[in-house]
Amino acid sequence: MGKLSLFALSSSRAFGEAVAQRLGVELAPLEERAFEDGEYKLRPLTSVRGHDAYVLFSLHGESGASSADKLLKLLFFIGALKDSGAARVTAVAPYLCFSRKDRRTKPRDPITTRYVAQLFEAMRTDAVMTVDVHNIAAFENAFRCETIPLDAHALFARHFEPLIGEAPAAVVSPDLGGEKRAELFRQRLDRMLRRPVAKAFMDKTRSEGEVTGEIFAGDVNGRIAIILDDLIAGGGTSARAAAACRTHGAARVFVAATHGVFAKAAAQTLRDAPIDGVVITDAVPLHGDDATAQALGERLTIVSVADLFAQAISRRHENGSITELLAEGP
Repeated sequence: MGKLSLFALSSSRAFGEAVAQRLGVELAPLEERAFEDGEYKLRPLTSVRGHDAYVLFSLHGESGASSADKLLKLLFFIGALKDSGAARVTAVAPYLCFSRKDRRTKPRDPITTRYVAQLFEAMRTDAVMTVDVHNIAAFENAFRCETIPLDAHALFARHFEPLIGEAPAAVVSPDLGGEKRAELFRQRLDRMLRRPVAKAFMDKTRSEGEVTGEIFAGDVNGRIAIILDDLIAGGGTSARAAAACRTHGAARVFVAATHGVFAKAAAQTLRDAPIDGVVITDAVPLHGDDATAQALGERLTIVSVADLFAQAISRRHENGSITELLAEGP
């Protein structure tokens, strides 16, 4: 494979600089031009012919740019790279938008994960790399190009190991859909602590915006409970699970979620929730004036996934093993 070229679009540039520094490369130059009517143009400002190109852009919605806007920009830039002769183009989307609707649960439901996959394939994308996508199986099944799902389990485990110390602990899934993710994290924490870690889960059903389900199963009594999820949006799921853990005797309650999307309602919901701490990654960057970050204050911790992505990109470029990276942790 040819020379590695790393690009980072607009709001992901700071994260891209961190990844580039760990890779020992410079971000490749590009033009992002906005027209007066809201359309835009993107192009590389250096030759990419024969290169192994990586385009980093986290596809969360933000002020002035929706997830759909950012997705379209990424697709257009990938198309420009392929037209310019790049040998291989990998989309690096720390947060992959429209992944929450990955199956049909009601008549005539859309399956947006598959539609997004078709858009990437239409641009001749060679691979899509992301971290803690909502449903790994649905992600891998939707795409015909290569998929590279990463996870932040090792980072979270290293964060919680000293905090737990010798205390008993439990890993909690806030809904049945995330049970597999929580179990994999529990097993890693079990190995790291060298003693059994308990498990628990909560029932949750969402229909037309209303969340129901009060069933809680598992042992959190007297334990440090870690609620693991892929993202926090409104904060309601985390708050419900935290309250249930407290009701069932948890000594302390923490929430670990890879993507701090933090919708408007999250600030008050999480501020009032019985949670000792929230741990997220920088896959979705927070701004200094973020209301949820201010509401949580010292209860909020951010761990970086820049090294994880740098190592994954390096291994892909050099035909190394991503599986071994995830097993060992960055």
